[in-house]
Amino acid sequence: MALMSIKRNLSKRNPLLLILALLLLLSACQPAENVIASPEPGIIGESADSSSSDEDDSVVAAPIASCTAVSTASREDALANSPFDAVSEADWRQGPDDGGVTIIEYSDFQCPFCGGLAPVLEVMIARYPDDLQVVFRHFPLIGTEEQPVHEKAALAAQASEAAGIQGKFWEMHDLLFAHQAEWTGLSSSDFEAWLLAAADTLELDSADFSADLYSDELATLAQDAWVDGQLLGITGTPYLLINGHPYQGPTDVFSLDAIIQLELLRTRQFHECPEYTLDAELDYRATLQTEKGAIVIQLFPEVAPVAVNSFIFLAENDWYDNVTFHRVLAGFVAQAGDPTGTGFGGPGYAFEIEVSPNLLFDRAGLLAMANSGPTSNGSQFFITLGEAEHLNGGFSIFGEVLSGMDVVESLTLRDPAQDATLPPGDLILDVIIEAN
Repeated sequence: MALMSIKRNLSKRNPLLLILALLLLLSACQPAENVIASPEPGIIGESADSSSSDEDDSVVAAPIASCTAVSTASREDALANSPFDAVSEADWRQGPDDGGVTIIEYSDFQCPFCGGLAPVLEVMIARYPDDLQVVFRHFPLIGTEEQPVHEKAALAAQASEAAGIQGKFWEMHDLLFAHQAEWTGLSSSDFEAWLLAAADTLELDSADFSADLYSDELATLAQDAWVDGQLLGITGTPYLLINGHPYQGPTDVFSLDAIIQLELLRTRQFHECPEYTLDAELDYRATLQTEKGAIVIQLFPEVAPVAVNSFIFLAENDWYDNVTFHRVLAGFVAQAGDPTGTGFGGPGYAFEIEVSPNLLFDRAGLLAMANSGPTSNGSQFFITLGEAEHLNGGFSIFGEVLSGMDVVESLTLRDPAQDATLPPGDLILDVIIEAN
């Protein structure tokens, strides 16, 4: 059981912190944009050219704050540089081959943590039928003859493969995990009888199943899977690859759902800083059409031109449509701007804070960029619900509510840092930009 101690230790940690660690493992390099958070490394320290043309006097003066595109490693790149085999016809797979997320699981039917993961993956498959592929690979923790780890793991793997020959691998997979508590304590002979009864339950050809179960081919397959897994450096089960990247964080529904959403967000990210288009002669306003009413905001391009330019760019590209206010703290802030609703999603680029000594967090109704460090502004923003002077100097104020503050104050309270089980947040249906 020592091989699985890593799972017990990881399960005790804060799942949000482990999701943050995953972002680094997945090379997403997108900052976690909580209003108050520890800075996350990974923003490339290279400035993007955001200067305006000298020939166009109508464009607001060149911003001081720099913007940087955030590079991401693709699933294909990750697998190309990985010792793990790419998904092929030889694998047991559920879900589309062309989905945005692939989870490869190295698993052991006798492992209790694998048994706990199985129904979670079922939920994920049902939740993302067009986007998620789950791949099962054997890593039975056989051990040695002198020091066996899971003495029934090899035969259980052989049983699933024997059922697979008759087209019912996943049915045997589900049956083994669902009834794991029944057979793990059985003697070897009783477990063999249990497997034959399971084959009858699945309406398999009993004679063929029995012959395949004890075949040299499947016995070799199980033993090779144990040896090969060790050569790959797998230290315990379940061992996951998410889009080609190893992951051994929490495997509950909340955590995996957040990770899948963040991976799917990549298809919407820009990875280039938006062209700078603000006109010095125009007045910019934004109307947030929410489920609870409209919030009209005066934007401040003269104070935070990069933030305003980015906000308008994202709004005009429908980034904020159907995005929830994922973090609403009474008397403090209402935060939104992450399509995943996790608080870790961003647009694929990041820019520096823009701070004016004449504009402070001294009242409710101020619109500001959320960040996890001075160069990590992206798409997330917050509206203050009161004074927040401890934020002075650390966050870009780029607008103020003109009307609809009652809507802001009516937003559903949610604190993801305290509880993963939260009421649904209120949605932004659309953001309308007016320039006059």
